[in-house]
Amino acid sequence: MIKPTPNPPIRLFTVADGISTEDLLVNLSETLASANALSCDLAFNLEGAKREELLGVAQLIELAQLLADRVQAGVQLATTAA
Repeated sequence: MIKPTPNPPIRLFTVADGISTEDLLVNLSETLASANALSCDLAFNLEGAKREELLGVAQLIELAQLLADRVQAGVQLATTAA
């Protein structure tokens, strides 16, 4: 019998337990900054539709960065208030 859906992929990477939310957010921000730099560098070596697509990805990464920054600011405020 053939399964209608495949098994989910095995996760190769995990996040260690016990890491603070603030440390996770800092790492997330650094990862997003790296992804943004990579996508922009690659986009500037392209032309036409492919360049526009990659710049669109860079814009989504920047949006995610803004969201992560907002969450991190809220965590810092909560930590300071406590």
